[in-house]
Amino acid sequence: MTFSLTIETVKGRQLSLVAEAKDALQFRDFEEQSYTRGFQFIAGIDEAGRGPLAGPVVAAAVILPRGFTHAEIKDSKLLSALQREKLAPVIRQESLCWGLGVGEVDEIDRINILQASLLAMVKALAALNSKPDCVLIDGNQPIPGSLFRMGKFSGGRSLYQKTIIKGDQLCISIAAASILAKVARDAMMVELDQQYPEYGFASHKGYSCVAHFEALRRFGPSPIHRKSFKPVREAAPQHKTNGPLFER
Repeated sequence: MTFSLTIETVKGRQLSLVAEAKDALQFRDFEEQSYTRGFQFIAGIDEAGRGPLAGPVVAAAVILPRGFTHAEIKDSKLLSALQREKLAPVIRQESLCWGLGVGEVDEIDRINILQASLLAMVKALAALNSKPDCVLIDGNQPIPGSLFRMGKFSGGRSLYQKTIIKGDQLCISIAAASILAKVARDAMMVELDQQYPEYGFASHKGYSCVAHFEALRRFGPSPIHRKSFKPVREAAPQHKTNGPLFER
């Protein structure tokens, strides 16, 4: 939410500033534009978990019915955990189909976090019951053909891709995907917390925070920490390399 200021002239030539609340961004009709171009199955896709020091990156793909709207759906980062938990089953029920894809920690360390995120998107597309012919992607990175082959998705060549910067704020199907991805990844981190309770994954979900850094210094990296990330390498001198730093 942003505010604009307008100037009103009142008696005695005094000026009054009036604040008017306006929505910062509104969903645009990317899906409808795609339908009018002849595409039949338009999937919005987004990921969650590029920034954390531990755990997988998770992508979701969602195909919504044509003309679908929902007043509460927005970028998952603008919603509370409770709001996301409430909306996720609605999205799963109302969508034509949805799918999840996971970029595992070993894939993140092997091919870097960006490529692992895009690979997770391919896996999410492959999990859809209906094969999309158009995909709307959050960000500015299209999915390379090599990752379609790696993700075992045969429709890579014929799949039209449109990247949308701030797509999770501008496109409802991407926003819906962002919610499903975030809810799924949070649930995974809560489960992983049971295996590695000393790190506090249930609370911070693997992101950087004081408690997480303290646990890393005390216990060293767990098997689900991303060894290619600098803070993790510094906590485990035996894993230091001269390789690239894979950060968001």
